[in-house]
Parts: sequence; structure tokens; C-alpha cells
Amino acid sequence: MIIGILKEVQKGEKRVSMTPTIVKLLIKRGFDCYVENDAGLAAKFKDSHYEKSGASIKSRDEIFKEADILVKINPFNKDEIKLLREGQVLISKLYHLSSPKLIEALSEKGVSAFSMDAMPRISRAQDMDVLSSQNNLAGYKAVILGAYEMSKIFPLMMTAAGTITPSRVLIFGVGVAGLQAIATAKRLGAIVEATDIRSETKEQVESLGAKFISVDNEGEKSEGGYAKEASDEYKQRQKEAVEKSLFNADLVITTALIPGRKAPILITEEQVHKMKTGAVIIDLAAGQGGNCESSKLNKILRVNGVKVIGTIMSPESVSTNASELFAKNIYNFVAHLTDENGFKWDLEEEITDGTLIVHKGINRKQINKIAYESNN
Repeated sequence: MIIGILKEVQKGEKRVSMTPTIVKLLIKRGFDCYVENDAGLAAKFKDSHYEKSGASIKSRDEIFKEADILVKINPFNKDEIKLLREGQVLISKLYHLSSPKLIEALSEKGVSAFSMDAMPRISRAQDMDVLSSQNNLAGYKAVILGAYEMSKIFPLMMTAAGTITPSRVLIFGVGVAGLQAIATAKRLGAIVEATDIRSETKEQVESLGAKFISVDNEGEKSEGGYAKEASDEYKQRQKEAVEKSLFNADLVITTALIPGRKAPILITEEQVHKMKTGAVIIDLAAGQGGNCESSKLNKILRVNGVKVIGTIMSPESVSTNASELFAKNIYNFVAHLTDENGFKWDLEEEITDGTLIVHKGINRKQINKIAYESNN
């Protein structure tokens, strides 16, 4: 089978879905790899690097025409969908819960499509989980971005001219990105606090040397490794519990996302106005509406002396490392789905069932929903 690695066309994207090292491993497994011209250039992987790994450099049209499997990071756009042919297998992030028109378009083309962002949160799928691998880097990068935008340094510093007190950092959401943000801010010498709806994250926060801000009554449990939406009552209790830390924070990083839903508002505009002058908010959930009521995607806003930066959990600025991790996730996923005869199509297997959104033109999730509703 031929695997086609496409160049990412989304504005600002610098990553590539497959690196030369992983191409070499796939070829050893019996695949042929076609790489689009300059697909990895923004991530510092030249065409010559891929060729040395055994790949063939092809044009975009050639890859769409000849490849059996098409791999990319971001969802396929309208122009790309026009080039698809029946029977091809697509592997990318599809965000199928919030992109019904995309899934409908893929179904009409008669393809099979796996969504990497739908990977089940189970132990044997950890090495295929692109959300974890990419969010890890996003958490790190958020702290570095915050350090650049702040007017203070992180650590305690004693000088002949006097003592500089450490910065205070507050993290909303203790998933992969939040944990990495905590660890990075601690390494830089900040005083770090964190909060999360999932009470089971308290131990993780404290193990990294940060303080967990508890909310009255035990928090919600996670569902399949993801936080679920909190009740209005809980949101109010959380708001009250974190306000003291929020108003004293020099840097606030928000990471709370709910799959297929708008991001929950954790910081209101009223609260932003009460924060101290010079504070910085990095809202990593801005792509889904934002955790901060004042944030706008890809905008730096100044609200009453507070700098509010709306961004997403997509670490394009560390594209080399991000591409390496994403590619390894893809390799493990392809190895799981295939054997010497090609795709196994084990539709009852948990990883396949969770990620296979369209199978040979059939929207599996819609069928499952209809079947569930008819049985209940």
C-alpha cells in the first residue's frame, strides 16, 4: 500500500504529519511512502531527508491520485476533498463531533476516515494519542510565551540591590497541557497553583510541587479521561474558590476543553478587570470559544492593564518536536490497524471503533446514534 504524506495548508501550520525517521520505519513494514514537495520544510525536514529514508517526492495531485492512505494533521478542506477518490483511507484530526458537514462530505466521497482526535483514553492507546503528545508541548510553550509577555521574571532572585519575589502562576485545567505547564513554571521558579473540575487530579498537581485549589464538595469525575461539563452550581463554587489566587496571579494559563462542545467560561470579563495590572492570561482554549470571556483567537488584547492572549493547543512554534511526536503516534496507529494483508478492519476493537468515523462511505457514528435511539 502507498501512504501519501500531504503538506499542511492551514494558515500558520508548520508541522508535518510524518518525519523521515518514521517514513523509514513504515517502509520496513512494507509500505511505499510518497511525500508532497516541501511537506516537511517548515518543520526543518527537507525533501532530501525523506528521499534518504526511502520515500518518493511527488506532487500534490500525484499523491491524491496514487496513494491508498492519505495522512495529514489538520482536517481535509473543501479543495482536498474534491481530489479524493473512492476507497482511499484518510488519517488526520477530523473533530467529527463539531464538524458534521465535513463528515458528510467524506461519506459522499466513499472513503474511510480515521480521526486521531477521537482516540480513546485507554492505556494501550497512549502511544497513539496525538492530543496528549501535542498538548504536552502546548503546555510547555504556553509558559514560555507567558514568560516572554510578562514584565516580571519567574524565580526568586536575591541581588545586592534587593530581593525579587517569585511570580505567581495559576493553571486552569490539569490535563496533559496543564500538567506540563505546572512542571515548566515550577522549573522556572514560580509559585504555582492549579485547579480542575476533576478531584482526582489533586494528587498529580501536588506531586509536581504545586498547590491544588480545592472546591467545596468533591469535584466531578472524568469521563473516559476527559473532563465533563460542570454544573452551574459547581462553576460558581469554583469561581469563588480561585478568585484570591486569580487576582494575585502574574500569569494565568487556561486549558479546559470539552470534546465537541464550546469551551467553558472560567474567567469572566468582570474578573479580568479585578486582576492586577501587568498580569497575563494565556487562553489555550480560544479555538473553541475560550475559557476567558475576554479572549479572541489569535489576538492579544489589553483589558484594564491585563494582557489577554487567545491561542490554541497547537504547538506550531516547536514544529520539529511536535512533528516527531505526531509521526510516532501515526506509526503506532498504522501498525495497530494493519497486518501483512493490509487493514484488518476489526470494527469491534475499541481503538478502531473509537477512531473510524467513516467506513467505506458510511458514517459509523450516525448509524450508531440511530441504532441507540431506536433501542431506547
